[in-house]
Amino acid sequence: MKIATYNVNGVNGRLPVLLRWLAEARPDVVCLQELKAPEEKFPEAAIRDAGYGAVWHGQKSWNGVAILARGCDPVETRRGLPGDPEDLHSRYIEAAVNGVLVGGLYLPNGNPRPGPKFDYKLRWMERLILHAEGLIGMDAPVVLAGDYNVMPTDLDVYKPERWRDDALFAPEARAAWFRLLDQGWCDALRHLHPGETIYTFWDYFRNAFARDAGLRIDHLLLNAPAAKRLRDAQVDRFARGWEKTSDHAPVWIALD
Repeated sequence: MKIATYNVNGVNGRLPVLLRWLAEARPDVVCLQELKAPEEKFPEAAIRDAGYGAVWHGQKSWNGVAILARGCDPVETRRGLPGDPEDLHSRYIEAAVNGVLVGGLYLPNGNPRPGPKFDYKLRWMERLILHAEGLIGMDAPVVLAGDYNVMPTDLDVYKPERWRDDALFAPEARAAWFRLLDQGWCDALRHLHPGETIYTFWDYFRNAFARDAGLRIDHLLLNAPAAKRLRDAQVDRFARGWEKTSDHAPVWIALD
C-alpha cells in the first residue's frame, strides 16, 4: 500500500498538477493539505474520474484537508482535533482505508513568533499529542500524515542558522514534535534515510528549488504495526519542478 501526503497549495488552482501526479504516481491513499476551498467547491467529480474516492474538510480561502483512496471511499472516523470546540480551522481529518487508519493534518505555521499565532500552534500540537496518545497503541496500522510545519533537526533545513527565530524551527515546536515521537511513532522518511539531506518544501522565491534550498516539513508518522510493514519512503521531487506546481512535493511510504 502506497500512502502519500501532499500540500497542494490550492486544490482547484492546481488541480491539473494533482491529477497528473495521481496518474503518474498511482498512490493508494493521499492526504491533501491547504485545499483553500469551502466544502462545496472541492473537486470531487474530477478526483472520482481519476479513480479516487474522497472525504474532505474544507474552509473558504484557507486551510482544508482531504483523504483520497484509490478505487474505494475512505470511511471517515473524525474531522477536527478534539480539545477545542472553538477552533474552526479545517486542519484534521481521519479515515479508515483497507485496514489502515489514516490521520491527515495541516499543523499551524505559527509565524510571527512570539505572538497569538505561535501560541495557537503550540496549543494545536498539545491537542495532537493528546489525540495521538489514543492512537499509538492500536492493533491496526496507523499513519499520521501531513504538513507538520516543523523542521525537527538542523539536517531538515537549508542553512539552519537563518531559521533560529522562525516558528517552524522554534525550540518549543521541536520539543513538542519529539514528545509526539516519544510516544512510539516512527518518522518514516528519516527512519529509512538517516543522515541524508532530504527536503519536501522549496519556497517560490530566490530560485530555492534550483538551489535545493529546502525544508523537510511534510512527515508521515507510523505506529508499531505500520512501522513493521514499512518498506520504502520517498519524496517525489519531480512534481515540484512542474509548471504552476505547489511549493511542496508529495511524500510517500510503501507498506507491505
